[in-house]
Amino acid sequence: MYRLQFEPAQDCWVLLYPEGLVKLNGPASEILKRCDGQASVNDITADLERAFSQGNLRGDVGEFLSDAYECQWIV
Repeated sequence: MYRLQFEPAQDCWVLLYPEGLVKLNGPASEILKRCDGQASVNDITADLERAFSQGNLRGDVGEFLSDAYECQWIV
């Protein structure tokens, strides 16, 4: 139902759906780009912590994924 893609006109990542789009901020797009149906929350968190040289992201990642699930952006 939702498709993640970079939208040059918006100069950001967006979630497209039949009725419109959701413009994503940087952290949201970085998390969603890692949601491939295989990676666990721990995998996603570890990858983000490595990529951005920052620790203790588990709470923020988990909270965002919970919200994304409630919005049906992920299943």
